[in-house]
Amino acid sequence: MNQPIGIFDSGVGGLTVAAAIQKLLPQESLIYFGDTIHSPYGDKSEETIRFYAEEIVRFLLGQGCKAVVIACNTASALAFEHLQEQFPGTLILNVIDPVVEYVGSNINNKVGIIATRATTKSGVYRKRLRKLNPKLNIVTAATPLLVGVVEEGFVNTKVSSGAIEAYLGSKKFQDISTLILGCTHFPLLQKEIEQFFGGRTEIVDSPELVAHQLKRLLQSQALLSSAETVEHQFVVSEYTEAFARTARMFFGARLELKEHLL
Repeated sequence: MNQPIGIFDSGVGGLTVAAAIQKLLPQESLIYFGDTIHSPYGDKSEETIRFYAEEIVRFLLGQGCKAVVIACNTASALAFEHLQEQFPGTLILNVIDPVVEYVGSNINNKVGIIATRATTKSGVYRKRLRKLNPKLNIVTAATPLLVGVVEEGFVNTKVSSGAIEAYLGSKKFQDISTLILGCTHFPLLQKEIEQFFGGRTEIVDSPELVAHQLKRLLQSQALLSSAETVEHQFVVSEYTEAFARTARMFFGARLELKEHLL
């Protein structure tokens, strides 16, 4: 129960999930892996994403992780079932199911979804939401530029506001009651997106939903930590200053990054 929780993403986006987990479960140690050398995942093939995800999970389990959180929508959409098959008996969570469960059970109006090209192409959100609530009016858009905006540190700038307006200013997003941020990079733009909609649209907080699901699963398996000391580790496949800057914003200036090439 006192072993760490593994979390991975293609880059900085999954830090939003790691921060939510750390806030809800402060007694848990975390190992975060950012696959910066292969970022972004959104334009890569399903086979490639599965390969990267499998190698990362293998690394995290080698570090003794008791659970793994796929803190990436693209990997969740394309590699989750593959990882379950490759690592039977391992507690693996994705970031899509908690969001689908919340929206499908609580929302009955027009829902917008923005995500990477790969996640959008997979249709995973639309399919699963339709299964839970066939009456939902769902509109989607691939917004790959927003990933680059976050990765390169252009949050809260003219670059980010211009990109948000270019994507969400589309007519199809008019009158949406709810917006699903289908990429874990996008919560870093959440305040700007809320301002764009003038506070009239609910922005689904996927990191918080994922953190609560993780807590429920750990409780059900008696895996909640009772450790007196907590240690977080941050590993990247290639060091980038942008990643280091964002990670320190969430976890403090003393944070140290390690490199591990897959």
